[in-house]
Amino acid sequence: MNDILGLNFAVSTFPVIALAIIGFIYLHLLPRKPRIRQARSSATALSNPLVVNSIVGILSSFEILLVFLFVIFLVWTYYARISNDFKKLMPVKSLKLNTWQLKYLRVATRFGLLAEACLALLLLPILRGLSLFRLLGIQFEASVRYHIWLGTAMIFFATIHGGSTLFVWGVSQHIQDEMWRWQKTGRIYLAGEIALVTGLVMWITSLPQIRRKKFEFFYYTHHLYIIFLIFFLFHAGDRHFYMVFGGIFLFGLDKLLRFIQSRPEACILSARVFPSKAIELILPKHAGKASSPCKVTFMRNIYTTPKFFVIPIAGLKFTPTSVIFMKIPSISKFQWHSFSITSSSSVDDQTMSLVVKCEGEWTSSLYQMIHAELDSDADQMRCIPVAIEGPYGPATMDFLRYDSLLLVAGGIGITPFLSILQEIASAQSNRKYRFPSKVQLIYVIKSSQEICLLNSISPLLSNQPSKKWHLTLKVFVTQEEQSSVTVREVLNDLSLVRAVRFGTQSNYAVNGLESLIWMAALVGITSILFVIFLISLNHIFVPVEKKLPSEKLAAPSEKVVSKEKTPSWVADLIILSSFIIAITGSTLMAILLRWRRLKKQTPPVSLNQGKAVQVLGPIEEEHEINFGGRPNFEEIFSELEKETAGSDIGVLVCGPESMKESVAKTSQRKSQCFMMNANKDKPYFNFHSLNFTF
Repeated sequence: MNDILGLNFAVSTFPVIALAIIGFIYLHLLPRKPRIRQARSSATALSNPLVVNSIVGILSSFEILLVFLFVIFLVWTYYARISNDFKKLMPVKSLKLNTWQLKYLRVATRFGLLAEACLALLLLPILRGLSLFRLLGIQFEASVRYHIWLGTAMIFFATIHGGSTLFVWGVSQHIQDEMWRWQKTGRIYLAGEIALVTGLVMWITSLPQIRRKKFEFFYYTHHLYIIFLIFFLFHAGDRHFYMVFGGIFLFGLDKLLRFIQSRPEACILSARVFPSKAIELILPKHAGKASSPCKVTFMRNIYTTPKFFVIPIAGLKFTPTSVIFMKIPSISKFQWHSFSITSSSSVDDQTMSLVVKCEGEWTSSLYQMIHAELDSDADQMRCIPVAIEGPYGPATMDFLRYDSLLLVAGGIGITPFLSILQEIASAQSNRKYRFPSKVQLIYVIKSSQEICLLNSISPLLSNQPSKKWHLTLKVFVTQEEQSSVTVREVLNDLSLVRAVRFGTQSNYAVNGLESLIWMAALVGITSILFVIFLISLNHIFVPVEKKLPSEKLAAPSEKVVSKEKTPSWVADLIILSSFIIAITGSTLMAILLRWRRLKKQTPPVSLNQGKAVQVLGPIEEEHEINFGGRPNFEEIFSELEKETAGSDIGVLVCGPESMKESVAKTSQRKSQCFMMNANKDKPYFNFHSLNFTF
């Protein structure tokens, strides 16, 4: 039995774990900066939108291909199993069923296998630190919808499986006997019913109508997944559980690593309150171990002298469009919310910033907390502790290696583009890497006051940093009539922005994730520990009985009876216990390494004042601000075709779904024209949708 359990783990579970280990090593060796030009290839075409629909959203050719292959796999698996069942139809001893009832019961049973296939992949899209989707260049916020699709399919198949089984029991008048059975061996029916009810509760509370209005209710009920997985183990048995154990294994380890990373808590250094209830938060980040003081001369003129300062090295680095998950215990001890990082780690070594749009209950509480500090007369504001997970972002910046970029933002969707523009500006002095030479930013907002969110890139708008790249801004204000206000005037109106600094009682800065090599090693160590404890616990609780010579000659049927002396749920408990022990051991190791890292960390920077509001100098006349209308994307794309003939254009959009769909349709038509004409002198549009929550 021990050998069988080890073999089941090696065949069913370890391939997923091995893929994760190899993937982390590959991502560690992958260069982060874009080195070469984006080639016009079939792989690029697969990433462009093929289906744009208000119901299913924006689907690329690659996504449709994967969904098609998965559906084919489900159909083939179901047909192969059910056809074999009908050929070898065996009556159920405890039930007296006729032929059609017996066949329908087998049909219901095989639908359970389809639910199991969906469950095997269900947790993979929501991994963060140990995400396998980074291998495909898919970030966490974009992969959540795959989790939703798989969860819906799993509940659909599981409901058919459970409902049909109850129906057969009902028509055969055995429902009272079978429904409450907790069998010693085989399928435990009661455990399956509990798992199904739990899954239905989780699915219903995750519907958009409930999730958006009652987020806390959705958030807390979704933690019933622990009960669901435990009772699924008791219902399906150890062999079937190994089929889905790979995702559960990585999810459990990922969850504990995130918990460790978020301890201890940091403090908000300062905040700026913008119009339209938007807040920018400044957080301390690990700047690396300080080296010896170096002599550095800067701003050399008659009024300055050479300065000495300590250069930080090996600090926290993250790619543009990265997100962090933040929890503020004074608002809620359990709720985590994701936000895009608006700063660039290449520009600021000491701090990181993010912008929060205050619309929901949690963000409104944060807004009121900041306002309370602004209105108080205290000289030193109280510290606001925050717990941080992340940053999570793309492994590389290959989406920036196009010749030109078209950035389309709606409202608070501007946040990921702020980090992109700062990264491009800071990288122009490095000739080793290739970045876009022309960038056009389309910003769609309701009120002109929202232009203040562009303050962090105001130097790029007023003074182009070099001739190597060019930035053009077009603002569309949809809910205001024509006005003479300009971008410069709005950004220079200091009365629109209020700043506040906070006291820092924490010596902890945001450290970020551990290295990919370290995580690959931890996954491997945890899997080895699991196998060791699995075999050890089996030897202790399921000892191999020594048979007498007379027993060796026993009939095969008698041997089967002896095997069934140990209840099947004992093996399930051994798997569960081995997993908990292995995860606990790895967690203690991770805590020790984390403690050693924090012990060597230098204290975070303490801001003496709020982040200053940038004041624009002379602004380029080509920056536009339009009132009372929405952008005409057909016209914008046509202008880009004329200005960037023969170049590849990366189209990045972030904002409302309706705007994403409009840009995707325009990009789709333009790309199809390119493919039909096969003209290398025409620009080719490569669409990317940024799916972030704010």
